[in-house]
Amino acid sequence: MEREDLKILAQNLANPQGPKGIEIGEMMNATNIGMTLESIKTLLIEDDETILEIGHGNAGHVKSILNKAQNVKYTGIDISETMHDEAKRLNEEFKNQADFVLYEGTILPFEDQTFDKIFTVNTVYFWKQPIEYLNEIYRVLKDNGTFVLTFGQRDFMEKLPFTQFDFTLYNTDEMEQTVSKSYFKRMKISEKEEEVKSKTGNETITRNYTVLTIKK
Repeated sequence: MEREDLKILAQNLANPQGPKGIEIGEMMNATNIGMTLESIKTLLIEDDETILEIGHGNAGHVKSILNKAQNVKYTGIDISETMHDEAKRLNEEFKNQADFVLYEGTILPFEDQTFDKIFTVNTVYFWKQPIEYLNEIYRVLKDNGTFVLTFGQRDFMEKLPFTQFDFTLYNTDEMEQTVSKSYFKRMKISEKEEEVKSKTGNETITRNYTVLTIKK
């Protein structure tokens, strides 16, 4: 891909817009589904819990969350109007259990201690003030809640040609140090590996990623 094409891809990975954004949203759902399902499994969702996902993309995976237990309530939040609209369209049948919120990307528009479980996959690269944002997540998470943070490891992400454009990359230790500067006190680290299709072509690549299970 040409440099300008890579830049457009990077911009749409951060904030999908318009028809191209819808196409990228479909591709992200397909290439990230392994990380997403692993994150959902790690949450250990139970009956009657409220779940928040930060950066839901097209939210083609919501059914997998709602099927984990009885009477689960899902809220997805995103900065992309395109993904907000697409997620609502794709999940129309779950509108009584799934709510989608558009926001500006820094302040979570919820009351303190609203959610039992919170998770986010492949969004941390775009957080402008990560410690402050982690403290926002801490604020809206219940005292006995769980936050799962999943991201591609720096060594893997650096090999991707589009991450040169406005991505902040972390290895596991760097992310652990960042979280430790927030209000969160405890975390469990799990490092994973999977074979995935590249976002820039048809080749298969080995992705190394980290799942952090974080508690107050």
